Amino acid sequence: MASRSTLRSDIFLLVAGLVAAGLPSAPSYGQQAQPLEKRFMLGVGTHQGLGGPVSSRGYVPAANINQIKQLGLNAFRDDFPWSDFESPGRRMGFTAKLGRLEEQVKSGVARPLLILAFGHHLVPNSMPPTTDEARQRFADYAAAAAQSVAPQHPVLELWNEWNMAAKKDPAFSVENYAALARVTQPALKRAAPNTPFVVGAIGDDPGWTWTERMLQTGILQYADGISVHLYNFCMAPAKRSSTEIIDRLTAFHRLVAQASGNPDFPVYVTETGWTTATNKCGVSEQMQADNTAQLILWASTAARWLKGMSLYELKDSGKNPAELEDNFGLFRFDNSPKPVACAVRGAWAFVRSSLSAERKSLSGGLVAIRTSSPEGGKAAIWSEDPNARYQVRLRNEAPNATFANPCDASARSASDVWMPVSSTPLLISAGGSAVPELDVRQAR
Repeated sequence: MASRSTLRSDIFLLVAGLVAAGLPSAPSYGQQAQPLEKRFMLGVGTHQGLGGPVSSRGYVPAANINQIKQLGLNAFRDDFPWSDFESPGRRMGFTAKLGRLEEQVKSGVARPLLILAFGHHLVPNSMPPTTDEARQRFADYAAAAAQSVAPQHPVLELWNEWNMAAKKDPAFSVENYAALARVTQPALKRAAPNTPFVVGAIGDDPGWTWTERMLQTGILQYADGISVHLYNFCMAPAKRSSTEIIDRLTAFHRLVAQASGNPDFPVYVTETGWTTATNKCGVSEQMQADNTAQLILWASTAARWLKGMSLYELKDSGKNPAELEDNFGLFRFDNSPKPVACAVRGAWAFVRSSLSAERKSLSGGLVAIRTSSPEGGKAAIWSEDPNARYQVRLRNEAPNATFANPCDASARSASDVWMPVSSTPLLISAGGSAVPELDVRQAR
């Protein structure tokens, strides 16, 4: 066993420390402070709105509602297609084709984020809407759709990845998207004044060129928020990380803040995730779990402007292990959980009550998220390098402090022990007091 002095030579102090100095203990917070779960929507993508009464993707409302409850999520995202909501004779309302969506929405399991999208087979020039008549018909549908789900306090999103369709069809232009927003937003607000209307749903956009053109149209004056989809599963293996997603999202936020003149203009990530397909773009189930937990923990620090994140998707949509689209789920096609399911549940449970949070980059490529909550100070720590291993120890006595990983069934005492840090986040709870300073060393 190494001597105490030898151990000290292995230790480097966290550059910023992990002291909760500057983070008041819970009793000193004002009554206005709200927990993260009241300020931030953590959701998951589902597929109840597409495919008719029976889903070829294996989505069944009763099972999926239970899974959302298990995860503890407070939102879900799904499609609300125009062609299935407006029947001949311009009758608006849920139809048999939308029965699965109606059941999940009206279950009250979580707040719906619904996609207003797709043309209507009875409306000319509606895929996408490119004429005044088609836009007005779309706006009428959007208003009726908003009114039909208003009791569930939805967020409504304009279309899905319009910019991706633009690569093949010039009708999906920036100008046509902005024109649709200008007509839809007033109609929706008249029908459901308190329903947030979100534009964007921007798919892969290298260099943000399409996004910048969209922002130049002044579209944000017709929106309560902007949404973006962020994936990196087909990038070089070293970039298939939460860090890359966070960096790109931060750049996106800067563009939006500049265009809106509001540093807190609401941003929603309405799709993000990693596929576990057994092909060159897939990641391991453990990496999917670690990346997703890291992203949720980090999101707690950005809630001033980041208002929601929807993980793609609740369950695998198919059975082919090599098919990218079949393997994004938190649960497998047979509804058995992947490691990411408990990682999501554990990471969200750790931060959902937080009143404030901040991120620190530490020596050795470690990331620390510090939060304050009514239960006391907390810290989540992980290594951005999946191959690096560290250990941390409380520098001062904290007899009530505990530690765990997101999937652990129970926490252990953090008193006088070296705790392992890897790409799987280490979650330290200080047990009613501030998080003490930590010593850090490379794992032996």
